[in-house]
Amino acid sequence: MNEPITIDLSAGLLTLGLNRPDKLNALTNAMYSSLAEALFDAAENPDVKVVLLTGGEHAFTSGNDLEDFLRVPPTDLDSPAFRFMASVIELEKPLIAAVCGAAIGIGMTLLLHCDYVAVSRNAKLRMPFVSLGLCPEFGATLLLPRLLGRARAAGLLLLGETLDGTKAVAWGFANEVLEDGAQCLAVARQQASRFLALPPDALRQTKQLLKRADFQQLQDTLRQENLLFIARLGSAEAQQALGTALSRSTSKLGKAASGERPNPQQ
Repeated sequence: MNEPITIDLSAGLLTLGLNRPDKLNALTNAMYSSLAEALFDAAENPDVKVVLLTGGEHAFTSGNDLEDFLRVPPTDLDSPAFRFMASVIELEKPLIAAVCGAAIGIGMTLLLHCDYVAVSRNAKLRMPFVSLGLCPEFGATLLLPRLLGRARAAGLLLLGETLDGTKAVAWGFANEVLEDGAQCLAVARQQASRFLALPPDALRQTKQLLKRADFQQLQDTLRQENLLFIARLGSAEAQQALGTALSRSTSKLGKAASGERPNPQQ
């Protein structure tokens, strides 16, 4: 049986792979826990110099696995998804993402915390929190307006608008757009090699300085978002919207099993 999270450490590069291709790498509580543990360990392991996150050539992640999410929702600030967020924002080593195909929900907000993002041209980045009766997470309500301005941030967070790979680079979500998934992964690894060639303490301290001005405010925002996210999950509109989304997701996966490729935009 394939592991849903693959972990490989080679020559200073820790590669964390999302490995549920049949589910478009949808994230379960167990996957969040594995990722958080790997990143907290990476922070303390002197053999880890750089971290690369990838979902393979066809999908980064379609966000939360709704069936798992509704069965065991986050109920406190130590829940697996929130621990994963903490492990990312506390990481002082370079974090690279190779984003091919779907990057939905946390798959998009995660990119706000990466130091280099390679994205395929056919990538689809979207944050459908409001349409699911929820609120944004991972500090997006703080970081997005600063990155994009309020108007663009509102379009993404309130209306759930989609960015393709080209627009993701133009809007500052990603560093480089590549023609396909194979090229995206190759360039992400090339950039990892560039980071690996640099003095690690200088990298770490420079990343600390880049984050210093916003760090306390980010932690405060993260706490407020997460508490509201937990409360929103119990609302009638969220339960209805999530139930509908789960039914649609199940239908799409059934079509995929019969030979039709699921569309994460629906």
